[in-house]
Amino acid sequence: MTTTAVRKAGLFYFVFVMYSYTTAGPFGLEDQVTTSGPGMTLLYHLILPFFWCIPISLVTAELTTAMPVQGGFYRWVRAGFGDFWGFLAGWWNWTASFLLGSAYGVLFTDYLAIYFPQITGWKHYLVAVTMIAVIAWVNVLGIQMVGKLATVLEIFVFLPVLALIVLGLAQWRHNPFAPLVPPHGPVSQVFGVGLALGLWLYSGYEQLSTVAEEVENPQRNYPRALAWVVPLSIATYFLPTMVSLAALGNWQDWHTGYFTIAAQKIGGPWLGVAMVLAAMVTNLSILNSTVLASTRMPFAMAQDGYLPASLTRLHPRYGTPWFSIIASAVIYALLARQTLTQLLTVYIWLRMATSVLTVLAAWRLRRSRPEMARPYRIPWGRAGLLYVVGAPIAISAWAMLWSDKFALHWGPVALALGPLAYVVVRRSMPSPPH
Repeated sequence: MTTTAVRKAGLFYFVFVMYSYTTAGPFGLEDQVTTSGPGMTLLYHLILPFFWCIPISLVTAELTTAMPVQGGFYRWVRAGFGDFWGFLAGWWNWTASFLLGSAYGVLFTDYLAIYFPQITGWKHYLVAVTMIAVIAWVNVLGIQMVGKLATVLEIFVFLPVLALIVLGLAQWRHNPFAPLVPPHGPVSQVFGVGLALGLWLYSGYEQLSTVAEEVENPQRNYPRALAWVVPLSIATYFLPTMVSLAALGNWQDWHTGYFTIAAQKIGGPWLGVAMVLAAMVTNLSILNSTVLASTRMPFAMAQDGYLPASLTRLHPRYGTPWFSIIASAVIYALLARQTLTQLLTVYIWLRMATSVLTVLAAWRLRRSRPEMARPYRIPWGRAGLLYVVGAPIAISAWAMLWSDKFALHWGPVALALGPLAYVVVRRSMPSPPH
């Protein structure tokens, strides 16, 4: 990608962009408390990162410093395993973004409707589409504007969450780890739905590699951004959950959006209102960074001959892939009539497949391209490489084994569409360049 017209993002703004994509706020984990139990939920947030986001972050740090290219992990997989697997990494990632990208505009409108109940039907859809359109335009303006918006939005989210943590600590009355799992609850919920939620919450640390060419000195700043974001994300999920459970002790009442209720009970009406606004802003923030990360994928795949060349069009002033951004936003808007939360476990299958290919690419490129300069290397030698590859594969296999029936049925179908799309592309488009 030609980036002479692009205003690149420095470390400060890039940290907020990465955080807004991977975390953005504690919202979304509430159902995990009732499905997996309070104790297991807290343990998930202490243990899962060592099997999922931390090894993936180490892989991403090494490969970004070695190959800071637009398209990121898609091109790493292609360099390591060839056209077919590279295509699958890009296709699975881009199509997975459809399952949730549209939902963020819908969820923003759902929270807005709390204060404006007249927003229903076509009005609800119009607001959601308007938010998607506004965020798409911000992304056309470039990564600097995306970073500035992410910074403002995340600071807004931080304030009520910090207030909840401080006030909750002062009202500690219960053991937040009890019970460990729901009494007489089905095991499939504890290790199936609950685990899928955990993997979703800690996914995405390789995704911003798709915009490496739009970051100042990515060999230096990408690893540093990861070093800030990973512990901040763990704290964002763990601390407000722990103190809310410790202060209220009513884990059976947790459901989607419960942090807003917990805030009102712990801090009063003012904190409840602030938390509702924070939840609304969180969805806007995630949508902002999702458009950034996901729209560079079709751009890179189009450059390589896998998608129509029109997706490579750059904005004449901002140097951004505006056509790819608009095309993705249109798909989000078309799907913005439902939250799609029932498809979360299917989305996780696509995300796990992409992440596994990414960590395997690190192993493959160590063998096939040992001469490649790697300013940052995964630590601990061969043991470290085994850890960053083995841990995500093991946790992915475990999650698939314990998937619910819906995911076991439709997850393989979603994956199978990738090879089918590859066959169609190879027959209908010129051979991709090597």
